[in-house]
Amino acid sequence: DVGEIVELWNLVFMQYDRDADGSMEPLPDPSIDTGAGLERVAAVLQGVDSNYDTDLFQPILAAAAEIADTSYGSDPRDDVALRVIADHLRAVTFLLADGVIPGNEGRGYVLRRILRRAVRHGMHLGFEDPFLHRLIPVLEEVMGKAYPELAETREANQTTVRAEEEKFLTTVATGARQIQEAVEEAREEARGRLSGETVFRLYDTHGLPLEVIREIAEEEQMGIDEEGYREALEEQRRRSREATGDEQQRMAAVRDLVARSEEVDETDFVGYEELSLEGVRVTGIVREGDEEPEIVPELGVGESGEVLLEGTPFYAESGGQVGDAGELRWPGGRARVLDTRGDGAGHVYHRIRVDAGVLEKGSTVDARVDEERRRDTERNHTATHLLHAALREKLGETVRQAGSLVHPGRLRFDFTFSRPLSREELEWLEERVNEWIRRAVSTEIRIQPYREAVAQGAMALFGEKYGEEVRTVEVPGFSLELCGGCHVGNTGEIGLFLTTAERGVASGVRRIEAITGRAALGEVRRRERLLETIGERLGTETERVPEEIEGLQERVREAEKELARLRREMVKGSTEESEAAPVEVDGIRVLAREVPAAPAQELREMADMLRQRLGSGVVVVGSREEEKVSLVAAVSDDVTDRVHAGDLVRTLASRLGGGGGGRADFAQAGGRSPEKLDEVLDAVSEEVRKTLGS
Repeated sequence: DVGEIVELWNLVFMQYDRDADGSMEPLPDPSIDTGAGLERVAAVLQGVDSNYDTDLFQPILAAAAEIADTSYGSDPRDDVALRVIADHLRAVTFLLADGVIPGNEGRGYVLRRILRRAVRHGMHLGFEDPFLHRLIPVLEEVMGKAYPELAETREANQTTVRAEEEKFLTTVATGARQIQEAVEEAREEARGRLSGETVFRLYDTHGLPLEVIREIAEEEQMGIDEEGYREALEEQRRRSREATGDEQQRMAAVRDLVARSEEVDETDFVGYEELSLEGVRVTGIVREGDEEPEIVPELGVGESGEVLLEGTPFYAESGGQVGDAGELRWPGGRARVLDTRGDGAGHVYHRIRVDAGVLEKGSTVDARVDEERRRDTERNHTATHLLHAALREKLGETVRQAGSLVHPGRLRFDFTFSRPLSREELEWLEERVNEWIRRAVSTEIRIQPYREAVAQGAMALFGEKYGEEVRTVEVPGFSLELCGGCHVGNTGEIGLFLTTAERGVASGVRRIEAITGRAALGEVRRRERLLETIGERLGTETERVPEEIEGLQERVREAEKELARLRREMVKGSTEESEAAPVEVDGIRVLAREVPAAPAQELREMADMLRQRLGSGVVVVGSREEEKVSLVAAVSDDVTDRVHAGDLVRTLASRLGGGGGGRADFAQAGGRSPEKLDEVLDAVSEEVRKTLGS
C-alpha cells in the first residue's frame, strides 16, 4: 500500500549550473541535497508518520483546536485547516521577527498572502474574530529557546498580526456583500458564472482573494471564469510593469550586457577614504536612448549612458543610502554623474550625461564626487543610526528597523511599533539624538568577522546580505550596527537633528522623517522668518504672537456669531415681504427664496426656521458663492407623504449641474451653475406640482 510509505529523504545530485540558453557548466563544488530537514528528522526520532505529529507542531495544533472548540484528528477537513494554520503561523512569525512587514510588494506581499490564507482556514473552523495572534506565545514556547528573537519581538508581532487579521476580516465581510450583488446580477442575466472581469474587479477594487470569491460563489451554486480573471490580472501586471518598471528593466538590461561582455572587471571602490580619483581608466560604456541599451566605444556631447571605471570614489546606492553624484573630467571633456548604482558582481555603474568632448573606452578620467552632497548624506546616515538607537531606548527592544532612506536632503526611518508616537515622545527622541550630536563622539568603523560583530550586539538588518567579514559602524556607548554606508567621522559634524513628520505606513509600522545639518538650519531659519512675518502682520513682537492670535480668533468667533444672527434676522424679516410670500400648490404652501451665502449648517438652520414659521408646507432655500450654489429643502412632517425633500432637491440640483439628496423631511444639494439659481427657485412650485400630479 503506497499510503504506508513515508519518505525520509530524497537525494538530489547537484552537478551543473544551467545557463538561460540551456548550456551546462560543471559546478566548482558538486553536492548532494537529502531534503532531510528538522521536521523529517524529528519525525524519525519520535517514531511518527507525519511532521505534524511531532512535538514541533502538536502544541500549536492543540492550542488552535482548543480555541476553535474542536480536536485535532476528529474531522479530516478541520485537520487540514489546523495544519495550514500551524504551518503558516510559523512562517508569519519568523518573517515578522526577521523584520519583514506586511505590504503590497516583494516579501511583504508574500507575508500578507500567507497570513491571510491562515485566516481563511480559520474562518472554515468558525473563527469570526482575530485568532492567529493568540497562538504566537505557543510558538514561542515550542521554538523560543532556539530562536530568542521570538520573545524579543512577541508584542510587536502580535500587534501586527492582529491588525492584519482585523483588516482582512473587515475586507471579507464587506466583500461578501459585493460578491452577493455580483451573483444576483449574474442570475438576472441568466449567467451561470461570474465573468473574469467581475472576479478581477472584486479582487482589484475590494481586495478579495480568488479563493474567497470562489468559496462564496460555490455556496451560491455559481461558477467563476478563472481564465478570464487570470487574463485581466496579467493585463494589469503588464500595465504596472510598463508604468513602474522602466528603471528596473533599464538597469537589468545594462547589467545583462556587461555580464555577457566578459570584458569588464570589478570596480575598486575607494569612496570611504577618497572623494576624488585622478587618472582612472574607463573600462566600459553603455549608451542609452530610445533604442535598447548597447555597449559602445564612446559617448559624445548630449548623449547619456552608464560608465564603468577601473576604480571609483562614487558610492553606489545600497542599504537605503542613495548613490553619489558628481562629475567626470578629461582633457577637453566633461560629464555629469547623475546617479551611481551597483550589482552583485562588483560592478559600479555611473549614470552620466556628456556635457563637453567625447568620452572613450580605455581613456582616463578624473572622477570627483559632489562633496557637499556626500557630506549631507553622511550626516543623515549617522543620524539614522542615532535615531534607531534612541527609538529602542525609549520604546523598547522590540522596535526593529523596517526600511530607511538616506538622502542628502532628508532621512526617512521605518520601524515596527503599534501606535502613533506622542508629541512628548517625539521631543524626547529629538533631544536624545541631539544630545549625542553635542557630545561630538568619534565614530568607529571596523571590518571584523560577522559572528564576532553580532556577539558584540551589532544589529543586522533583514534583507541585507552579509559575508564572513562585515563592516560595523559604532557610536561608542550608544549605537552599533552592521552597515556598508558612508558616515561622519564625529557625531558633532551632524550639527542639528529635527524631526519633520511621524506617521503610519503599514500595519504595525511607523515612519519618522527628519533633516540634519544644512537642511535643519535652513528649516530653523524658515520658521523664524515665518514667525517674524506673522508678528509683523499682527503688529506685535514675536513673543506675543500666540497671545495675539488667540485674541484674534476670539474676535472672529464673536463676529461670525453676530453675522449669523444678522443673516437669520434678514431672512426672518424678509418673509413678511410680499415678494417672499409662499404660494399654494394643491393645498400645500411652498416657499422658495435666495438667502445670503453662509456655511452649510447655517443654511440648514435658515431652512428650518422658515419651515417653522410656515407651519405646514415646503421650503427651499438657495445661496450662491463664487462658482458654486447650495440648496436646502425642508418639508413639514404632515406633507412628507406627498412631497419627499430628498427627491425634490435632487431634481432641482440636476438643473444646476450638481446633485444631492437626503431624508423625506430634510435634504441638501449643490451645483456649479450659480447663474441658474433664480431660474431653479422659480421652478420649485412647478416641481412640487409635478410631484403631486405623479
